[in-house]
Amino acid sequence: MWITSSLKTALTPASVALGNFDGIHQGHRQVMQPILSPSLRRQPLSVPPLPGESYGENSPPNLKASVNNAEETALEPYPTVVTFTPHPQEFFSGQRRSLLTPLSEKVKYLEAIGVKQLVLLPFDQDLANMTPEAFVEKILVGQLNAQQISVGQDFCFGRQRSGTVTELRAIAARYGVTVHLVPLQTANGDRISSSAIREALLEGNLKQANSILGRPYSLMGEVVQGQQIGRTIGFPTANLQLPPEKFLPRHGVYAVRVYGASSLGEENGLMGALNIGTRPTVDAIATPTVEVHLLEWSGDLYGKTLTLHLEHFLRPQQKFDSLDQLKAQIQTDCDTARTLLSPQE
Repeated sequence: MWITSSLKTALTPASVALGNFDGIHQGHRQVMQPILSPSLRRQPLSVPPLPGESYGENSPPNLKASVNNAEETALEPYPTVVTFTPHPQEFFSGQRRSLLTPLSEKVKYLEAIGVKQLVLLPFDQDLANMTPEAFVEKILVGQLNAQQISVGQDFCFGRQRSGTVTELRAIAARYGVTVHLVPLQTANGDRISSSAIREALLEGNLKQANSILGRPYSLMGEVVQGQQIGRTIGFPTANLQLPPEKFLPRHGVYAVRVYGASSLGEENGLMGALNIGTRPTVDAIATPTVEVHLLEWSGDLYGKTLTLHLEHFLRPQQKFDSLDQLKAQIQTDCDTARTLLSPQE
């Protein structure tokens, strides 16, 4: 997938899905569906969970595949996601916004869906001041040569969010560009949204969060040196360094499937017990750690990138009166995780 933050290097013509798309949940997939190639539109709407390594946060892959195929470029516009960096709310508030899908994860999910280009528009004061008409005329039509545009029905754009989807359709029509307005989506009667996913994750309601996402919520990071406390009590863990903007769910223990530890036997992931928290029993710390214990595998993990699919929330973080109590509870957690993750006969 071609990734660029400069409109001068964007591939054109483009079919554009427009939005922030944090989470790449089922609702986002619906917005992207109209811009995909016909064969990909017929695929299931759920986004597959992704094992494997991530791209570096500061060096996304600039793979310009098929750029030299002029005939292909002329016949079929590039399925393109256009989003903003930083998130507009972060720009206006000055506060860092945590993300369900940092760039490295977003790239992988978009590639799996069939998106060929990601345009990261730098959100600055000039863009914030741009009128809806100028945004469509200069960026979408003038620089991206958009052949069609797809947005959610609640999408707003332009100066002070003054542009509505009705206005977007009217402006685009002047240039012969079709705009697809995708209705709001629901799952089990609840609206599908990034905010709903965040709320469910903070409550430890992993079942609801994963249902809205259409896949397990994932954590992706490099294994780094920790304090090795787990080794001393019989449960060695891999300490993951996540992107600083990654949204963390409720502190506690989870049953997870782990990818990236070994090249063998990982089709369905290795079973693991994950702890997210501040280690209140051992050495209470301010910054939470993300540590996973592999249930049936051991080896050197330092420097590897692991992807964890959160399958079950087992219990919230708690402080124990002694290390023996902590060890007993960890053993119980591991047994529970193994039972939940083992294939059911």
